[in-house]
Amino acid sequence: MEINSHRSNAWIPWAFVLLWSTGFIGAKLGLPFIGPFTFLAIRMGLTLLCFGALIACFRPAWPGLAAAKHQWACGAMLHGLYLGASFAGIKLAVPAGITALIVGLQPILTAILSWLMGEQRLSRMQWLGLAIGFGGALLVVLGGKGLQLGANPGLWLTALALCAITAGTLYQKRFGQGVHPLTGAFHQYLAAFLITGALALGLERGDAIHWNAQLALALGWSVLALSVLAILLLMRMLKDGDVSKVASYFYLTPGLAAVQAWWLFDEQLSLLAVAGMLLAALGVALVLQRLRRAW
Repeated sequence: MEINSHRSNAWIPWAFVLLWSTGFIGAKLGLPFIGPFTFLAIRMGLTLLCFGALIACFRPAWPGLAAAKHQWACGAMLHGLYLGASFAGIKLAVPAGITALIVGLQPILTAILSWLMGEQRLSRMQWLGLAIGFGGALLVVLGGKGLQLGANPGLWLTALALCAITAGTLYQKRFGQGVHPLTGAFHQYLAAFLITGALALGLERGDAIHWNAQLALALGWSVLALSVLAILLLMRMLKDGDVSKVASYFYLTPGLAAVQAWWLFDEQLSLLAVAGMLLAALGVALVLQRLRRAW
């Protein structure tokens, strides 16, 4: 029964990857017209309204104070710090592909930390898959734009985003379980709203917001597709599978982001970038094959 359940949910990770990869495109669409922290504060506020409506409809149980504190910590890392640092880096002219690549290092960092903490044992084939996946993600960016960044301080912010999403994923897996996804997400976004709202007021209070259809589209998609649907899928993945398996899917993000940039913004895809996408897919397949057998 458990095996059939995992098979019936096999579509969830792929739907998550497709949605998650659009986050970099959404940032590119919206940030020319608004500050990164203001964008995120509005996004988090609207997301809270969405989850509040879902909670009113389904009436799930609320977590106790101790469990809520863990959700606040997860939200601060996964939504506040990760997204805040990523968006600020893109605002400072770090290309979306470079951002996707750096964040795409998460599977390597997650696997190493899980191994150091004694929580995960990876076979040689899985390590090979992680290495191939990283090489594929690197080729995607080498085959595109954005390597001539010099000493852009946004790179440090993007590295901070990598650390935040890795720590948040590990923390969620260890301490954030046992809470209903709707109420858990509400607490997480509450923490993120407070963080991004404080940063927006402190750093961007005097910045003008240029409202237009493109910014509205970027905000709407970021709220409904990313903050609501994609995060619910991620929480389900973390509940159903081990953290290294979940993290390995992030290797597909740079390739998908490159395809979307080509489609929406006419950014050309080289043969090197296409080869990188294929390598990334192979790396994910190698990691997942052994883990499925373990199930």
